[in-house]
Formats: sequence, C-alpha cells, structure tokens
Amino acid sequence: MAPRSQPTARQVRLGAELRKLRDVAGMSAREVAGRLSSTSAQMSQVEAGLSGVSEERVRKLAALYACRDEPLIDALVAMAADRTRGWWEGYRGVLPPTFLDLAELEHHARFIQVIGTAHVPGLLQTEDYARAVFSYWVPEFVAGEVEPRVEHRMRRKEVITREGAVAYEAIVHESVLRTRVADREVARAQLDEILKQSERPNVTVRVVPFDADGFAGASAALFYLGGPVTALDTVQRDTPYGTAFLDDAAQLLAMRTLFRKVESVSLDLMKSRDFIHRLVKEL
Repeated sequence: MAPRSQPTARQVRLGAELRKLRDVAGMSAREVAGRLSSTSAQMSQVEAGLSGVSEERVRKLAALYACRDEPLIDALVAMAADRTRGWWEGYRGVLPPTFLDLAELEHHARFIQVIGTAHVPGLLQTEDYARAVFSYWVPEFVAGEVEPRVEHRMRRKEVITREGAVAYEAIVHESVLRTRVADREVARAQLDEILKQSERPNVTVRVVPFDADGFAGASAALFYLGGPVTALDTVQRDTPYGTAFLDDAAQLLAMRTLFRKVESVSLDLMKSRDFIHRLVKEL
C-alpha cells in the first residue's frame, strides 16, 4: 500500500504514540522491525502516520514494548480501527487540512474546554460573527474563500448539539463579549446565541469580568480536546504561523492547569448568564 500523502492529525498522533512507547522500551525501529518481520522503513512510515497499522499489530507492538496500560492500548487499537469518513472530508481540497483535522478531533473528543480572550469560541459563533472574523483576516481572502470557512464552522457546532453531544466548557473574557466584530445587531445576536447554547445540559459558559482579581491571562486563549484517556488529550492553539496541535504530556498538564486558573476567577454559571443578559440590554 502506498504511503499516505497527507495524513490527518489523528493518524499522525497514533503513529507518534506508538513511537513514544518504543522509545520508553528503549528499542530501535530496526530492532522492532526485525522482531515483527518488517523493515525499519515501514516502521518509520507507521510512526509518522504515513501508513496504517492493524489492530493486531498495535497489540503486538504494545506487548513487545511491555506496555501494561490497558486503557491506553485499547484507545490506540480503536484509533487504528477507525475508518470514519465524516462530513469534513467534503472540504478536502477546499480548506486547509488543519480545518479538517480540528473537526475530526472534535468528533472523537470526550470533552472540550475553551478559553476565549480574542474572539467568541468558534462553536458558539453565529454565521454573521464568523463571517466578520474571517473577512477581517489579512491578507484578505479572495471571493469565494470566506463562505466555505463559515459553513465549515457552523457544521462543527453539531458536536455540541447532536445526540450524545460532547461536554463543552467555555470561559470567555468580558472584552470578547463587548467587542463588536461587525455591528450592534450582530453583537446582540451573538450574545443571544451564547445564552441559547448555554441552556444545553452539556454546555457551560463562564465569564471573566474586567473587575476580576487575579486574572493575568489575556493571552490565555485555549482549545483543549479530551481524548479517550488523558494521555491522548490534544490542545489546539493558533500561532503566527498557523494552527498547532500539542500533545506532549508536560504541555497538556500546563494547559489543564491554565484552564483551572482561569476558571477560578470566572463567574459561576448563573452569574455569567446574568452578566450576558445585562450586556444584551446595553445593546
């Protein structure tokens, strides 16, 4: 089978986790390949996400590496067996691969935690708000490039609205709620949308007001996706060079700590809803 030309973030993650297990076992790719009647080149392709790996092979590798973490092994086996071709595949070749990767990661997430310090979190945005945000990008998109992005963002919202929806926690700073990315009408509709979504049993929205003591996280934007086990969690962060997916254990721990810090200075759920209602009235 020819190597994948463009593996997804989820496929790359599976390979990376298998490589981590091999590194912990202190074995070389050549040594493992010899034990499995394979080649070091094939091992490299699997660990880079360029080649698929069977469920049986994952279990053989785990046994070879003396891994006793059964929940992790089961989760890796499930990733290897997954053949989901979700709605996001319809945007392949239309949008950058990271858009598709994010939608796939959300689809499989156990929970999602978000901190919004620049914009309303994507899964809570209205079409008009999303359109205004994408239209503001520099360099500007040419005709026809904004709408697919808006449509994709709206479709992503199904993870919090579908049956068996993911648990979604958002913390939003007051500055985000007060910033008008378009006009007063769009701003009011956006606040109403946040209130509407926060009524769902799986969705919680907390606000960090301007007068909150102990908040030094103006740059604390965060998108944390819970995996089937903690070791397979993922953080998505926007950088000056594009979207980055982080999965190092130390990075994940730091981001979980960051979320707890910001959460500790946010208003509780009822006070947050009251706060947003007051902002609506001001408009």
